[in-house]
Amino acid sequence: MIRGAWARVQPEVPRLVRYGLVGIFSNLLGYGIYLGIVWLGVDPKVTVSLLYPIGALIAYFGHASVSFSYTGNHSSALARYIGAHAIGYGTNIALLYVFFDRLGFPHQLVQAVAIFVVAGVLFFLLRYVVFPTTGTQVHARVR
Repeated sequence: MIRGAWARVQPEVPRLVRYGLVGIFSNLLGYGIYLGIVWLGVDPKVTVSLLYPIGALIAYFGHASVSFSYTGNHSSALARYIGAHAIGYGTNIALLYVFFDRLGFPHQLVQAVAIFVVAGVLFFLLRYVVFPTTGTQVHARVR
């Protein structure tokens, strides 16, 4: 049973490593800019709202070419990518609202954790929805 599960996961490991490397680079850069802007007195949620689309667009090119080796239609992939990042953005803002605004945790800690939570959500969406390869698309069933 473990062998069967590993056989399904093993081909994803190199892709996950590439995704992580692109993500680490873009998120470290973005997190540093985030801390600088918040240090200047801008609200954390406003800062995320300003930086998120810029960082996501830059990361598109890294993920399309490096992480997922995508060769399909970039126009439709970009539209799906924007949708995936809308979900990621909503997740990020929700985490800041709950843990910073409502529960009082330091925004620096919340945002650092949010990077990893959103990264997990986005890996699934990018792999199976935005940059699918034959046989990996997630299909919705209509009844």
